Amino acid sequence: MATFNINDVARRAQYTSTGQTAFNFSFQVNASSELQVYVNDVLKSETTHYSVSLNGDGTGTVTFGSATTAGEIITIIGDQPLSRTTVFQTGQTNNPTTLETEFDNVLIRQQQLKEITDRSIQLKPSTPRGVTGSGTSGPLQFPYDATVSNNADKVIAYDSNGTSLILGPTSAGLTTLSAISTEVQALAAIASNITTAAGISSNITTVAGLSTQITNLSGVSASDLTAVAAIGGTVLGNVSGATANINQVASNLSAINDFAGIYLGSASSNPTTDPDGSALDGGELYFNSSTNQLKVYSTSSGWQNAGSVTNGTSARFKFTVSGTPTTISGADDAGNTLAYDANFIDVYLNGVKQVNGTDVTVTSGTSLVFASALTNADIVDCVAFGTFQLANINAGTAITAGVLPVARGGTNKTTSDLSGQAGKALVVNAAQNGFDLANTSSAEVYGFNLGFAASTVNYTVTVASYGGGNKFHILGVPQKTLELMEGNTYVFSYPSAHPFALSTTSDGTHGGGSEYTTGVTRDSSAYTLTYVVPTGAPQLYYYCTNHSGMGGTANTPAAVNNTVQVTTTNAGADNIDAATYAAFDDVVFASTGFTFSVSDGSLIATI
Repeated sequence: MATFNINDVARRAQYTSTGQTAFNFSFQVNASSELQVYVNDVLKSETTHYSVSLNGDGTGTVTFGSATTAGEIITIIGDQPLSRTTVFQTGQTNNPTTLETEFDNVLIRQQQLKEITDRSIQLKPSTPRGVTGSGTSGPLQFPYDATVSNNADKVIAYDSNGTSLILGPTSAGLTTLSAISTEVQALAAIASNITTAAGISSNITTVAGLSTQITNLSGVSASDLTAVAAIGGTVLGNVSGATANINQVASNLSAINDFAGIYLGSASSNPTTDPDGSALDGGELYFNSSTNQLKVYSTSSGWQNAGSVTNGTSARFKFTVSGTPTTISGADDAGNTLAYDANFIDVYLNGVKQVNGTDVTVTSGTSLVFASALTNADIVDCVAFGTFQLANINAGTAITAGVLPVARGGTNKTTSDLSGQAGKALVVNAAQNGFDLANTSSAEVYGFNLGFAASTVNYTVTVASYGGGNKFHILGVPQKTLELMEGNTYVFSYPSAHPFALSTTSDGTHGGGSEYTTGVTRDSSAYTLTYVVPTGAPQLYYYCTNHSGMGGTANTPAAVNNTVQVTTTNAGADNIDAATYAAFDDVVFASTGFTFSVSDGSLIATI
């Protein structure tokens, strides 16, 4: 325990960081464990996040292991445990230093309590501790309902006597009321008129039922009525002459109303009900003014595009990314607004095709949602495909009953002509006026996927003099910088007199660090060290546990693709489904007979 004077000072220090690491405190503590350190009200741990150096007078400095972020609030508070460290016995001889320490600790804890109460809600000095109300007296207490949900979003207010606190209205309700304060004041000003209106409510209801007629009538001026009277004969005569047309419209009114129930007009988003409030029916239409697309309602799938969003067979978009977004939408670099049929789009990031459903989600029709944040200046290219559906045609009877002439898109081939011709294709004849059956070369689809295959690498570590001292040599290079790729296994065979080890500190234990053992296995009898590099491995250094200055650097880069998987249609003997095709990193269409391999990072195709 320290023996120093305890100053009259708040046991609290607070800073707004400017990016520094060190923060001083002017109150006294006996040990660093008597401190609590917060960053933006999050409690941090000594040794893990910061260290403490104490001065002789009990003040000191908190130093973070890395620079804090500018604007963060750093709070340092005294936190001595509320316990005795010394027990005094009757008749014992007491050391003045011990008594001084105990008295200091009593004062420190009083200062800690004062620091806490200074941050508490308090009554004014003029307010009596005992509050009288409803015939009772006692301290002012905060209300709390035993049913926790009843407390949610409630404000605390005084009761009608102004003596006790109660749970009041919700903060959301007060916010709503505040937003319409002008309207509430306006209603208060016409309270008598509202009372009068309430007395004739039935009459008002009747008038409301005639609102359309009243509106129409109010829109006709006196001059217009005079003009109508002046031309009444001619106009009425024309109307009389069109009686048949009017009657035809009247007789088909139900059909007109039916169409009105089918086509809902134009809207910026998908309607959820019919205009009359009834449920949507299958086959109903509306025009989306946001995407300029006609949509049809399906009872099983909701609103669907009545046709492809993409005009033609495809549409292309290019976006140059600004910032670090995860979602791309709206106008591209050329001012074209992104629109596509859900899932019918290929997305490329900086020239690399993204896997739909894994790297990017393409289901909305108006946006691309990436799994990871993009980087400023990234280039996103898209190819949207137009979609359409062919009608189902049963042509079996027509073909088996006769021949379909070339003029009608047919072959002029009968069923007997096709017998024994399996595997052949239709080719244009020499006269260029029909089709013949002939053999053709087989075509193959080759789909490529890059991947990573872990491997085991063996290194023989030797020791030789270099630069005035013994150094580790790997592959004949002194203190060679190693590249230990994540996922691979590395086996180091070393001389018995120079044990090979890894550390996160240069020169390991000789440099003040410790041996790194994650994923490391040592066979002391065989003089080998095996390291399986984990994902997210730190920067490492290798060293000799017996001698300093012998090792070097061991980088731990992330795994890179080192294998290629080739999937083929096997000359038409099998198929590649759409999902598999979409998942390929690249696709090649070629004749059959190709084989592929990887050599020194290059793809080799052999016929």
